[in-house]
Amino acid sequence: MTTLAPAYQGLSQSQLAVLVPELLLSGQLIDRSGMAHLISAFGREVMGQVAIEEWMAASPVYTQRMRTALGIDGDGVEDMFKCLQLDIGAPPQFMDFRYEVTDKYHGSFFLQHCGALMDVEPMGDDYVTTMCHDIEDPTFDATAIATNRRARIRPIHRPPRRPEGRTPHCEWTVTIEDDRDELPLPSDAQEMFGTRAGTVTLTPIDASATDGLVDYRGPLLADLQFREWSHTALARIAEEIALQHQLLSLGFLWSVRRHATDEAQVREIYRKQLTGIAGLSADRLRRALTLGADASALATVINLHPVLGPLAYTGVAAEVRGDDVIVVVPTESDAAVDGGWIALLDADHVEPLQAIATAVDAYWAVSSATAADGVTEFVMSRGDAAHQESGEVAIARFSSGADFEFTDRGRSIPITPVGSGV
Repeated sequence: MTTLAPAYQGLSQSQLAVLVPELLLSGQLIDRSGMAHLISAFGREVMGQVAIEEWMAASPVYTQRMRTALGIDGDGVEDMFKCLQLDIGAPPQFMDFRYEVTDKYHGSFFLQHCGALMDVEPMGDDYVTTMCHDIEDPTFDATAIATNRRARIRPIHRPPRRPEGRTPHCEWTVTIEDDRDELPLPSDAQEMFGTRAGTVTLTPIDASATDGLVDYRGPLLADLQFREWSHTALARIAEEIALQHQLLSLGFLWSVRRHATDEAQVREIYRKQLTGIAGLSADRLRRALTLGADASALATVINLHPVLGPLAYTGVAAEVRGDDVIVVVPTESDAAVDGGWIALLDADHVEPLQAIATAVDAYWAVSSATAADGVTEFVMSRGDAAHQESGEVAIARFSSGADFEFTDRGRSIPITPVGSGV
């Protein structure tokens, strides 16, 4: 007997409301998985350059996609802040953005808590400066230009923290002025818009749904509560966030190629990045959805896992067949054409899938892999020997995001402009 495990549309509204912030946090943790390997191979400065290039390649593309999906069609700071709330660079609470709107084209935000800073601060001021100065300056602007090319995000204060332990961790102004020159679209972003990931069509939102929000055309909301969104909107948001993973990973790949000595080194680093985030995210997804350790749980984690989705882009699907889990990976999907993470999965390289299996239960293993008829079929079976968590996953667990817990902050409250008198 064969049983299909649910993908995003197969979850309940309440399950999706739990899943969406998990997916956002997973995207933030991609760098915790990849950057350690870059530091080892190239040093801090190249690591910083790769981070800049990957985010500048991806964020204008996925921000524009989210704007289109949710009807965020304005060009002001509120519209920009809405996009940041749905960006893997700013997962809720872990990156605790607090927004203030002065008027349509002026505002600010501060981070009451920055999980990324908590990860990097123990490494010393040089690493903090690389992240909070060298990386943030160009990548913040690259994100902003998806809303308005005359937008600028500039620091009021930022780490290294002086005095030690200063809160909020950083604060920034956002301004849009008519007399400024427009910022150009980064060249890698121009190319990224033309990829299959940049152009793939995902599940449309049913605008007639009555079980919650179907778009983000209303006011900017503080502490966005996903339980207030409709099932159809949450499923599409989940798909878009999974695609953000894929776009960021492509940006990472393109940048690493500029610095590596050969393609073998590129693929080694890229596979380590994938393996680390695959295992860490699988563990968090299993816990967040209170899944067990059986075949159904493993298949569910695979079908929901952002590094293997969204389905319309990757074609990756898992099902329960008897006591086993079968994972089918098409060799000619849009994801395979783009040459990203999915292209790393073949019969000789099962490490990312094994990392997911181990995160669900140590006794699951990839027992076979067969390529035929345009797909690679991986069979996952339970055995007698327990698998240890891989070193790549252990490195990714360096992040405080590995064990971060989301809290209930009540209902969403509209943020009113300072000068509105409301």
